Amino acid sequence: MTTTTETPTTEAPPAAVLTEAMLRRFDERAPQYDRENRFFFEDLEELKASGYLDLALPAEYGGPGLSLAEIGRHQQRLAYHAPATAIAVNMHFYWTGVAADLFRAGDRSMAWVLERAAAGDVFAAGHGESGNDVPLFLSTTSAERVDGGWAFTGRKVFGSLSPVWDWLGVHAMDTSDPADPRIVHGFLRRDADGYRIEPTWDVMGMRATASDDIVLDHAFIADSDVVLVCPAGFAGAGGFQVSVFAWAMLGFAAVYAGIAHRAFDLTVERVHQRNSIALTRSMAHHPEVQHGIAEMRLALETVDAHLQRAGDDWSQGVDHGGLWPLKILTAKHVVVSEAWKVVDTAMDLSGGAGIFRRNRMEQLFRDARLGRIHPGNSALTHELVAKFSLGIDPDAQPRWG
Repeated sequence: MTTTTETPTTEAPPAAVLTEAMLRRFDERAPQYDRENRFFFEDLEELKASGYLDLALPAEYGGPGLSLAEIGRHQQRLAYHAPATAIAVNMHFYWTGVAADLFRAGDRSMAWVLERAAAGDVFAAGHGESGNDVPLFLSTTSAERVDGGWAFTGRKVFGSLSPVWDWLGVHAMDTSDPADPRIVHGFLRRDADGYRIEPTWDVMGMRATASDDIVLDHAFIADSDVVLVCPAGFAGAGGFQVSVFAWAMLGFAAVYAGIAHRAFDLTVERVHQRNSIALTRSMAHHPEVQHGIAEMRLALETVDAHLQRAGDDWSQGVDHGGLWPLKILTAKHVVVSEAWKVVDTAMDLSGGAGIFRRNRMEQLFRDARLGRIHPGNSALTHELVAKFSLGIDPDAQPRWG
């Protein structure tokens, strides 16, 4: 019997970066973190010590300079064993990957991010806002110009890596000129004044990420920690925003692909063990079970092909021009949707045992469901894909004002 335990990859990291022994430990701890709603401190320490968090850093900053596609394959392997650990670590790659892409393109605006990451700092993402379905491009958080920087006031949700980040990437809107609103992208230092982390993270899945809310009350971000000030909406979109899209969304997709592969393998193993009083052989020989397995495998083939194509195109610099946002949104949507079908079918084929907390399938089911609410959600994805396809300016009817 062939399984997909080791996701195919052509760029295996150095042995010390993500060993089989580490993966076994992560696998053992994942259910404990989930059950106790506890942050993955032990996993993170191992990953930091091994150099895993440095995979995106260019050679100039002491890293191997892996591409988005290469890191995605490693993340899928990690997610197979510990989904929440992988999704949280993606928030760090979210920034080191963007900084590395810009650096290779000759843009040094985020070179300091690479320097701080090389020194061991952890970066996290703080773009989520209640009532804002267009993160990066609009914001419910206000940015007020003050001496030497900006004061941010608002509330961020899904604030990844809450217990450990050193720098939180945030954005806010400057409306001092109502006719020309601007988005300010910067990084909040852990030791800054004017913010608090509010424990809110008791959720259905991905519990070990500890993605608590961050309340900003005139939190100061110095000019030196601001990487971009640009027009609000898609009018301000450029290499920075598209790169964030790519690293965030294709990174999310890689994690949910890993979950789907794990669910498939567990199901294949399980149906060979399941019996029925009405059958003389295992449930693996039941026609409808075989149909379900086939549907899962067909979905996995779609997941792998789409994810690989999108990641490789980005990493190889394929010129899709203004269609890159469409390509990225589509890839993320297709991958997480098909991955969810795999896990949902896996729950059906696992039988009643799959609903017990002690069963790993139950955790995978809850974790996988969150992929469909990770940005961009289905509504935003369909809206933007349609507008890009029809040639309609996404800002034709501004969402502000």
